[in-house]
Amino acid sequence: MTVRIAQISCGTEYSGIQGEVYRAAEITGMHIVFPEIDTDDIKRAMDVIGLYPASTGLRVMLARALAVAEGRVEVDGVIVMTCFRCAEGALVRHTIRRFLHKTTKIPVISYSFTERTKAENLLLRFEALVNMIERRTLLARKKHEGLTIGIDSGSTMTKGVVMKNGEILAAYWLPTIDVVTSGLRVYEELFKKTGMSKSQVEAIGVTGYGRFILGKELKANLVQEEITVCSKGAAYLGNAQESYSTIIDIGGADNKAIALYEGVPYSFTVGGICAGASGRFLEITATRLGVDLMTFGELALKGDHRKIVMNAYCIVFGMHDLVTALARGARREDVAAAACYSVAEQFFEQQFQEVEVKEPVLQIGGTSLIKGLVKAFEDTLKMKIIVPPYSQFAGAVGAAILSSALAKSS
Repeated sequence: MTVRIAQISCGTEYSGIQGEVYRAAEITGMHIVFPEIDTDDIKRAMDVIGLYPASTGLRVMLARALAVAEGRVEVDGVIVMTCFRCAEGALVRHTIRRFLHKTTKIPVISYSFTERTKAENLLLRFEALVNMIERRTLLARKKHEGLTIGIDSGSTMTKGVVMKNGEILAAYWLPTIDVVTSGLRVYEELFKKTGMSKSQVEAIGVTGYGRFILGKELKANLVQEEITVCSKGAAYLGNAQESYSTIIDIGGADNKAIALYEGVPYSFTVGGICAGASGRFLEITATRLGVDLMTFGELALKGDHRKIVMNAYCIVFGMHDLVTALARGARREDVAAAACYSVAEQFFEQQFQEVEVKEPVLQIGGTSLIKGLVKAFEDTLKMKIIVPPYSQFAGAVGAAILSSALAKSS
């Protein structure tokens, strides 16, 4: 089955990345469709949607979105793309995403590209979108049965869990150095912790950046990208599989905002152009302050972020602001708080403009254990943030659950 995805975009041809879009689509089994429109559709679309952009290309985007909403083109999902540098494009992109969410039931993702965007930058997004469509029945499974292992081979940490009939029997994590070596060590440690034999395991699921090479090494039953897998784990751990929910995941290399309904993602956004809102920024800040990340989080709770001006949009400039503040005698507590709020504010300004934010809001990943960061998100969003038990193992839990569902259905 080829998944038909409507591309609603402006500037991909002029920036030279349309070929990269096609390449990523081919790799992930996606067929790109451009909804057909005529000149009359453009004026009608602006009136219906209520937005009148100056750019002709952006007006065409509105018309194509209306064609999808009215069912004049048969597609399984939509990707909305505009240039990172175009403010009007960002407004149109956000408007189309919201419009399609209200008028259709198909998954919609959005992305701001640059002229340097490559197929590799799109693969995770496209793979997740395809899985949201093709594996919807699998993702909708809400129970865990049997004895399974889930491993999340992340960019900075490798995490694993053993689950038996919905219960986590053991969990283990360590820094990712070599993907296979770290993954195999986590795998072996799980057996040591439980005392079980490998023959007892019914299925293995692997996710994360190292999923392909580690999945092959472990002969995993499930090898799947982290967006859908972490969503399943988060919804399961947070008891949020019956209605809407929103996921915050600040990872070591990027960050993710995911909107779910009944535990199944219907929209998401990954990372930003800059690394200032990544877990790596917080890790560097903690190291500069001479503390570990957990102590860093406690310091942030005691600090006043308003006393420090920090630019988290760029990790280099953010560190410059940090060093300058310390050189002027700033308290470590205030610097830690400023770093947390800077990450939360950038996430809000970029990621949460791309998805619908509905409670409960669940924060997962290793950075969910940084208490100052959780508070910064609560203050920024004016919402309660739920950190479920085993939040740092959400990806591994999702892998264990989905591998169980896959084994039971096969």
